Amino acid sequence: MSATPLRVGLVGYGLAGSVFHAPLIATTEGLALDTVVTSNPERQKQAGAEHPDVRVVATPDELLARAADLDLVVIASPNKTHVPLATAALKAGLPVVVDKPIAGTAAEARELATLAQERGLLLSVFQNRRWDNDFLTLRHLLAEGELGDVWRFESRFERWRPQTKGGWRESGDPAEIGGLLYDLGSHVVDQALVLFGPVTQVYAEAAVRRSGAETDDDTFIALTHANGVRSHLYASATTAQLGPRFRVLGSKAGYVKYGLDPQEAALREGRRPGAGTEWGTEPESLWGRVGSGESPVTGGGRVEPTLPGDYPAYYAAVAKALLDGGPNPVPALEAAAALDVLEAARRSAHDGTAVTL
Repeated sequence: MSATPLRVGLVGYGLAGSVFHAPLIATTEGLALDTVVTSNPERQKQAGAEHPDVRVVATPDELLARAADLDLVVIASPNKTHVPLATAALKAGLPVVVDKPIAGTAAEARELATLAQERGLLLSVFQNRRWDNDFLTLRHLLAEGELGDVWRFESRFERWRPQTKGGWRESGDPAEIGGLLYDLGSHVVDQALVLFGPVTQVYAEAAVRRSGAETDDDTFIALTHANGVRSHLYASATTAQLGPRFRVLGSKAGYVKYGLDPQEAALREGRRPGAGTEWGTEPESLWGRVGSGESPVTGGGRVEPTLPGDYPAYYAAVAKALLDGGPNPVPALEAAAALDVLEAARRSAHDGTAVTL
């Protein structure tokens, strides 16, 4: 890689910007966090304290006015701003990373992909949970044929948050692109597509459970993949007893894994990946099990060591793509395919019928 790191402008310093993007950018070889955009005075102070050498500005216009001094723009602002900000950055001649979901519709995502292609610029989507520890472990098991032919894939991203927090993620305004379907649903759908490929049919249920909630907080999505695999995906803030993160059933064996990848918690606590530090690992007590004919709860099957999670791999791949011509880690068209599924799920939940793609 070049001795001079690429200068990165980060738009947004809420949860996504401060907990995920800024730390990962700052610790990636070949990248340097140059500018943070936030209009919130408290977040401006936070960004300055956490990254003393970084310029802090109030508006995206101030950032793009310095487009010639930047090499990459990362958009971690609210969902409704993703398309206009990505469009502006691409038109300013800058490669772009956009937090998921890249857009509110698949059509918008494909328009952005076309614009990036026309300008010869990288457009990538931050689907960090492709680098979760359990997901990497499952991909390894599938590659080794340990489960045989997969028949059913169950994936849960469940939480117990009986009280609403407010904010745009829980807003009922469709323009905000809030709700769990487009939040956690973006992750579970993306993972299912990566593992098992295109989908032919979608059925979904979306409910508003909590008092004062304005948008879906308890969602179920059933997918039929073209290869015959059935995926059952759960995203919920109202789950009093959490189920397994993964339950994967195949012709030879199944894999059951409880617990969430530890990287988000580590980042929230202020821990950072880096040379010489242990990152993305979990205790053996949380390792999953592979087996057949018995419940993992009663000791059935063998313990399967969980591979370390690796969120740093995403930005390392972005740097390699820009500096050395490596592949885009998450192309926009893959995100558009996930949005096809999410839009179908929204229609299905509204109409109470399965949707054919």
